Amino acid sequence: MTRTTRRVGIVLFQLGGPDTLEAIEPFLYNLFCDPDIIDFPFARIGRKPLAKLISTTRARKVQHHYATIGGGSPIRRNTERQAQALETELHRQGMDAHCFVAMRYWHPFTSEAIEKLRSADCDEIVLLPLYPQYSSTTTGSSLNEWRRQFRDDVPVHCVETFYRNTLYLDAVVEKVNAALSRFPAPDTPEIVFSAHSVPMSVIEQGDPYRQQIEETVELVMQRGGWSNPHRLCYQSKVGASKWLQPSLRQTLQNLAAEKKREICVVPVAFVSDHVETLGEVDHEAREQASRLGIHQFEMSEGLNDSPKFIVALGQLVCAALSQPERSSVPAQNAGGQWATPEYAAAAGD
Repeated sequence: MTRTTRRVGIVLFQLGGPDTLEAIEPFLYNLFCDPDIIDFPFARIGRKPLAKLISTTRARKVQHHYATIGGGSPIRRNTERQAQALETELHRQGMDAHCFVAMRYWHPFTSEAIEKLRSADCDEIVLLPLYPQYSSTTTGSSLNEWRRQFRDDVPVHCVETFYRNTLYLDAVVEKVNAALSRFPAPDTPEIVFSAHSVPMSVIEQGDPYRQQIEETVELVMQRGGWSNPHRLCYQSKVGASKWLQPSLRQTLQNLAAEKKREICVVPVAFVSDHVETLGEVDHEAREQASRLGIHQFEMSEGLNDSPKFIVALGQLVCAALSQPERSSVPAQNAGGQWATPEYAAAAGD
């Protein structure tokens, strides 16, 4: 039987996360073996021993974060729900769409997603990294792995950023409004946007991440129309090298010193709840805020499979399909460079 409509495969990329405590160390080893994360002279020889050393040490340090959120990361479950909801949304629009999840450092790996994609016999492919802002360490790494694994003769379209998409912004605003509604006076709390930090060396090499994060904050504030004071900080820094500042920890200390007593934290670089939102923010930062005398601390929930966000993803897929196909996925963006070894300390989701 001849198909009357083109079958579209959509690949949703995420970093992934360990689903059990036992998976933490191998997950970290995979992360630190990434040539987009660890790159230095003679790295081909030294990368694996260094990855083993770092992952062993780092696993002990982050295990408590995973223990506090149930013993593993929910990011695979959340991403699979997003994929299913997106597939349903695209079917509703009349598209013969099939969605697949490709995690960078834990199952299902990109190679596993490609096997399923080939079995679906798709006519076109849309690559959809679930990172709103571009960084060589996230979107860049995921697309590089795709390029290494997939060389089939199928038209490929790609979404590289979506932080300016109005429905995405509306979905973020909806979650912030829900968090603000938990305060006695929603217009009084300080809104603290928190993004994953990266080493300054990555930014200095041309990575657009910081600029896009700052623009995202301003767009969300404009879209929300709030009169609340707000500020931006960064989380998840590890090691002694210089990373994007100020840190979430330092920001909370500053807010307490300024006698701020109501704080609403908005994780602005993530679309799914995972260890960095549920563990670092909603558990660790909440405890710190309490010790500092902050009376009420709220965190806006991740977008997860919120209807507005799913419709936004559908828009992105349709827009990508309307653009010319790519003969290949580039290894770097126009200004991107290889990530430096300092980023290796940032243990994922």
